[in-house]
Amino acid sequence: MTEKQLKFLYDIKLAIEEIESYFASQPRTFNNYKNNSLLKRAIERNLEIIGEAINRILKEDPSFPIENAKKIIGLRNQIIHGYDSISDENIWGIVTIHIPKLKAEIDTLINS
Repeated sequence: MTEKQLKFLYDIKLAIEEIESYFASQPRTFNNYKNNSLLKRAIERNLEIIGEAINRILKEDPSFPIENAKKIIGLRNQIIHGYDSISDENIWGIVTIHIPKLKAEIDTLINS
């Protein structure tokens, strides 16, 4: 792994930790997410960062082992270019189901 790739992995880790921090002072519920436009935009921004970092890693090494890398990049593109078709339910599912898995995967890659 190159130094650049490691930096991008840390960017992903930081974005995930930031998403998690948004729920430190409020319950992690769909209603809290859905009814708070500031929270939604902050989470979307971090998902953009995650997607862009993965995109940059894959440009350097297309075989870099990140599960669902293409889907994550696709989500980034949808948030940026198809902002009007973003579903709260879809983003919430990503935050609650996929982000914890990605966090574990990124931690393993950083520590290897």
